[in-house]
Amino acid sequence: MARIRIPSTIVVIFVTVQTGFLLFMYARYSSFMPQSEEKPSQVHILILSSWRSGSSFVGQLFSQHPSVFYLMEPAWHVWVTMYQNSAKVLHMAVRDLVRSVFLCDMSVFDAYMPWKRNLSDLFQWAASRALCSTPACDSFQRTDITSEMACKTLCGRYPFSKVEEACKTYSHVVIKEVRFFDLKVLYPLLTDPSLNLKIIHLVRDPRAVVKSREQSVKALARDNGIVLSTNGTKVEDSKYKVMQEVCRSHVQIYETATLKPPNFLKDRYLMVRFEDLVRDPLSEISEMYKFSHLSLTPRLKSWIYNITHGQGPGEKKEAFKITSRDAVSVSQAWRNVLSFQKVKKIQEVCKGAIDMLGYQLVDSEKEQRDLTLDLVLPRRQNQFSWSSFNPKH
Repeated sequence: MARIRIPSTIVVIFVTVQTGFLLFMYARYSSFMPQSEEKPSQVHILILSSWRSGSSFVGQLFSQHPSVFYLMEPAWHVWVTMYQNSAKVLHMAVRDLVRSVFLCDMSVFDAYMPWKRNLSDLFQWAASRALCSTPACDSFQRTDITSEMACKTLCGRYPFSKVEEACKTYSHVVIKEVRFFDLKVLYPLLTDPSLNLKIIHLVRDPRAVVKSREQSVKALARDNGIVLSTNGTKVEDSKYKVMQEVCRSHVQIYETATLKPPNFLKDRYLMVRFEDLVRDPLSEISEMYKFSHLSLTPRLKSWIYNITHGQGPGEKKEAFKITSRDAVSVSQAWRNVLSFQKVKKIQEVCKGAIDMLGYQLVDSEKEQRDLTLDLVLPRRQNQFSWSSFNPKH
């Protein structure tokens, strides 16, 4: 069979012409695309915090909103399934699960949950008002303020498929997570054009966090082991090694978001201190809602006032429940409960976070017990302003 020889110069010319044509078509196609990326129809909010920092309370401030589909710590399923790994190793799996949930793709749970499942197989499902009202459950309306107890009684046997069905009907998808320790892990989500992601970074005085953690020692033991990479061994954090990692992560997240941050973080990061929130709830919540493109309803205002103006500080059995409490007293309880020796140790391992996040160190037991001495510094001294950010600097 005769073979046709094509000179190499012709091949080069052909390839060059073909490449030029493809570039021309790409440029022509691109000219019809909008110059600024259109954001997805849904808004995605990640409440980024750590254990015992008031994140369940903040989660409820969003969960009870009629426009919000909310899930509380879905990554719990990842950590329970792969508990012999470290938090750093699990970051990728957690991030992938969170992305899928934001996109209302609940098939991601197939790897972590029983095949035949109901709503009640999802971790803390009853903390989600969206899973306790239509279309997920017929017992409540979207505008209702729901309680976990009522949800568990009436909605638990609904099929798991209702999670995805409900998610797709809301304008906002909000996830509360305590299992991210590095903001850079979230960069792929922040740059993902299919997401419209904003981050609310909730922090709390580490001394108050320790006081709260001491009410939940057994419940946190497995998570402690994952944080400290103990290959599945449960750990009680008596030496505050976990707290040291938690404080380090808050510093890392805050510094990454405020010291020469990437352009894609502009207007997408908000740091909130729990202490500011409980002192002036409506003002702080209004700010969070504005950041999230939500508005307060009269029913939500009334509920927020009642939930933050209870009579007591909260009991040990209520450690993981949202009940009506004197929120300001709760935020200050550590000053009367912890010994000064403990406080000194916490201040040693978390000094960087205490300074950066705007809390005052105490030098004596007298200072610690003196509740007239305000240990929460004015926020304006520590608040980052995007208007002062210049990416050229």
